[in-house]
Amino acid sequence: MQEKAGLAESLELMKDLRKRCDWDAAQTHESLRPYLIEEAYEVDDAIRAGNDRLLREELGDLLLQVLFHSVVAEERGAFDFGDVAEGFLAKMKSRHPHLYDGGPRQSWEGMKAKKRASIVDGLPADLPALHRAFRLQDRAAGVGFDWPDATGPANKVEEELAEVRAEVSAGAHAAGYGVPDPKLEEELGDLLFSVVNLCRKLGVHPSLALDKANVKFAERFRSVESLAKARGIDVTTAGLDVLDGLWDEVKQVNGEP
Repeated sequence: MQEKAGLAESLELMKDLRKRCDWDAAQTHESLRPYLIEEAYEVDDAIRAGNDRLLREELGDLLLQVLFHSVVAEERGAFDFGDVAEGFLAKMKSRHPHLYDGGPRQSWEGMKAKKRASIVDGLPADLPALHRAFRLQDRAAGVGFDWPDATGPANKVEEELAEVRAEVSAGAHAAGYGVPDPKLEEELGDLLFSVVNLCRKLGVHPSLALDKANVKFAERFRSVESLAKARGIDVTTAGLDVLDGLWDEVKQVNGEP
């Protein structure tokens, strides 16, 4: 059986492309930034779809970005792929001292906290807000700023929701053209942050939970639109009562509560 190609062959191909392909030769770390983000999202889409063939392909595209940046850095004399691999090995072993150094099992966030001046250090500024909230809370928990169980976060959600309702009762509303009331925006932000913390404490990643909720809503409403079309109903003018009735029918057909 022919041996499968590995990282060495992939790295040599990348170096060859830098020498002989005009487009590859012209790229820089900066010009490659959008492609790295795009490929990461495409890997995520393949995972969401449960498509192994597509996942394999997209992981290869993501690997291309790792190799590309490593070769560009090597040409600059900054570091090479061997340095990247060496750093990876060192980091993974340090994350598991109980497996490789005969040390005690430790919390990763707790270990990292000892090396940071602040929990904010090292968090990318452009992380999606939902994930950034989760990571900030996770890091805060790593230094001991955390409730012992989910009761505290659940109570906090109720507290923040009450504050939102108070603002609405006091007349807070959008100022027009999508401009929110500043205080209402602040209170809704606090509410979202507290829900993220409740998710974290219950072992659910809020981004994944919201993604599944988005998919469920989109599929349900697509069914509502199909049902409305079959009955000659215009969803743009039907009104809430009619649409809500169709929504309940769809749920009943799908056996949903």
